[in-house]
Amino acid sequence: AVVEVSENSEIPPADPEEVSQGSVTESTAVDETSKGIELPDDATDEEVPTVGALDDDDPDVVDDTDGEESAQVTEETSEVEEKIKTVGSNEDIRKITNALQTKFPEANFTEVSSTSVDPSKGTNFFLKCLTAVILAAVLMIFYVALRFRKIGGLSAGVMAVAALVHDLIIVYFVFVIFRMPLNDNFIAVVLMILGYSLNDTIVIYDRIRENRRKSGPRANIGDVVNTSLNQCMVRTICTSITTIIAIGSVLVVSLMYNIDSIVSFALPMMIGLISGSYSSLCIAAPLWVMWKNHQAKKKLQAKDSGTKAAKKKSK
Repeated sequence: AVVEVSENSEIPPADPEEVSQGSVTESTAVDETSKGIELPDDATDEEVPTVGALDDDDPDVVDDTDGEESAQVTEETSEVEEKIKTVGSNEDIRKITNALQTKFPEANFTEVSSTSVDPSKGTNFFLKCLTAVILAAVLMIFYVALRFRKIGGLSAGVMAVAALVHDLIIVYFVFVIFRMPLNDNFIAVVLMILGYSLNDTIVIYDRIRENRRKSGPRANIGDVVNTSLNQCMVRTICTSITTIIAIGSVLVVSLMYNIDSIVSFALPMMIGLISGSYSSLCIAAPLWVMWKNHQAKKKLQAKDSGTKAAKKKSK
């Protein structure tokens, strides 16, 4: 709630001790410094009101004849707005306003506005994020399955999503280890790293498809993937190094000028780029090869079992 003193109202003399104790009261909502995750300042439900208070340095505040400080106003009301951060609902703000009006009935305190900051990092927030990630993963799987259907696109899409989950975990624990708040920068870093890693994975899959077409269907899938990875490795590493140098320059400047909001974006971004390049080369494609070999082994076992069963029947 925003509480103000009307311009032409008179404020009765107040005890200096009451003024010093009751002028501004600020209480923090949640202390997360002792935990692994630091939530942003708007992580809890709170009301941010503004109240009018007397300025001790104002020339209209004079001393009385006894030499003691008083809050007499000679001509015009001196008004100073201070923000008070409280935890609670609108009912608590109304109680504060009523208390001020009761204590100073001649001051004509009025409630001008009330600003409520709802929780932005809670259970509902993470559930929505999880829903968005799951939906994005399903769409990625369908995209990779359709584009690379000639090389078994569905399994390739699943392994690409597994690599993205690896990158998401790495970025999350970077924020935990360096005690950075999970704010908008976290969402931005996650989205950029997922897009960067998925692009590298698609480039590798595209090279595997080309080499598979040239080598023929009888070629060993492990050899084809190994050749494709060697061909894409230089491109992936050079691209990552170039991006890391650019992000590193931003990080150095932000550290020099103590810009925490940029540091909490650039540092996880650099580590996420390394993780994304690693997962594309060493997780997505190798897992896909393992899955294809597992499928080939199961088909061979089923074929051998069918052959043995046919021989038993013939006997």
